[in-house]
Amino acid sequence: MLYESGTRECHILIESKNRIERIIFDLNGIENIDHVSAQLLAIYNQLEGIHQLYRSENIANQNPPKKMRL
Repeated sequence: MLYESGTRECHILIESKNRIERIIFDLNGIENIDHVSAQLLAIYNQLEGIHQLYRSENIANQNPPKKMRL
């Protein structure tokens, strides 16, 4: 996945998710390993949620709310 990370934290999260994707791919086809793949997928999804929070926070910090005029 090609993606340009905006912060150090986002870069770490992206790289970690990529590694988990690779591990899941490598484990594919090994018998009796489904429970491990499911746990890895759950961890991947947790990292994705954290990444979404960082991205939302980063976007919010780049676009501060406009001041209202009275």
